[in-house]
Amino acid sequence: MDNNDTFIARINDSFRAHDELLQISRTLLAPDIASAASKIIDALLSDKKMLICGNGGSAADAQHFSSELLNRFEKERPGLPAISLATDASTVTSIANDYNFDDIFGKQVRALGSPGDILLCISTSGNSTNIIRAVEAAHERDMACVALNGREGGDLTSCMSQNDINICVPGQSTARIQEMHIIIIHCICDLIDFHLLGQS
Repeated sequence: MDNNDTFIARINDSFRAHDELLQISRTLLAPDIASAASKIIDALLSDKKMLICGNGGSAADAQHFSSELLNRFEKERPGLPAISLATDASTVTSIANDYNFDDIFGKQVRALGSPGDILLCISTSGNSTNIIRAVEAAHERDMACVALNGREGGDLTSCMSQNDINICVPGQSTARIQEMHIIIIHCICDLIDFHLLGQS
């Protein structure tokens, strides 16, 4: 078997694993995704905002989500208030340098968050200390939290309140969980547009 055949076999394996987790997640998570979208819509219609955070690839997803709210998703509409807490390199590095990397999101939530705002946090394991501290800070600010989580949910699950929504993708591969997270983000964006603009 030459390299090309080996590569194609591995590509097929990746697609197969994606499809399997997609089918499981669709059945298991659709009610939580719908509830999260409703919570976010209610906040946005009450002139509240979203704060979004994550590390690494999840930081990119946080930036992706905020851009689709601030600008547009698939339909023309006014921008919606959303801030990615992972995007401002000066703020993130100053907090990490002066205090602790674990505080990079929590300090921003305390400074920018207001009662009724939504914190959307993204983690493939649920064990990132800076995400957990962000949730704790959000609760101090009387904010609800939506988590895009993975694996068994980690420590993040235990710090969520009854008013929070923990969307936990039941996979073990970081890459496959991230793929589900971006589909969930697009589902939420679609539901926001559907509610605000109606069916095209």
